[in-house]
Amino acid sequence: MKSLFETVISGTPKRTSHAQVVDQLGKAIVSGEFPVGSILPGDPELAARFRVSRTVLREAMKTLAAKGMVVPRARIGTRVTSRKDWNLFDSDILTWHFACGVDEDFLHHLSEVRLAFETHAAALAARNATEAEIATMMRLAVAMGDASHTAETLAVADLKFHLAVLDASGNPFLRTVGSLIEAALVGVFKLSSPTDEKGGIDEVARNHIRIVEEIGKRDEVGARQAMEYVIKYGRDRIQKAFDVESGGNSDFA
Repeated sequence: MKSLFETVISGTPKRTSHAQVVDQLGKAIVSGEFPVGSILPGDPELAARFRVSRTVLREAMKTLAAKGMVVPRARIGTRVTSRKDWNLFDSDILTWHFACGVDEDFLHHLSEVRLAFETHAAALAARNATEAEIATMMRLAVAMGDASHTAETLAVADLKFHLAVLDASGNPFLRTVGSLIEAALVGVFKLSSPTDEKGGIDEVARNHIRIVEEIGKRDEVGARQAMEYVIKYGRDRIQKAFDVESGGNSDFA
């Protein structure tokens, strides 16, 4: 599986013609080159732009329509839909946002979703996790304290931990929010990293170990609070990064 995190870091281009057209058109829509409410250029123009057949182009349009980004209209053309209709759980759409540049509001909204879903997942894990799952989560939390971590490897370790908590919740629907969590962690990675600060890695590991300790005690309230602390810690790191860039005029918190 090519993760959102791997895609953002590597910038690896899509391989097939279909994937390339979807990727380029998606970015053009997210960036506002083709704004909400506009009608996309006709098939001949787009086929020439991307140097693909009309068949490939039409399949790409079907993919974008399935993501909620465009809608075909008979005798009118293909219209870019309102952003509220886009499937923001879709990893491609999240990747395009990061490729085009995200702002404080975007990352703040991600943290709000995490606070809603992940705190409850932690509480459910305290109720439902098996001993084997608890052992796995503790291993992942301890591994986050490895002093040799780079910003990239720490972010990957962080992601593995949070996905393990979602799995341990026992609720399969919660696992589907993994792409949003990954996007939030990508945002933190791109702006700042605990590896940049003395003792930062140790603090991150301790915070995550506390989550597992509360889950291991079967303390649902404690697990929820520990997860909330970790998410807010990451949110505050983003706040500080934006404050530095804006000279202290950020209103992220």
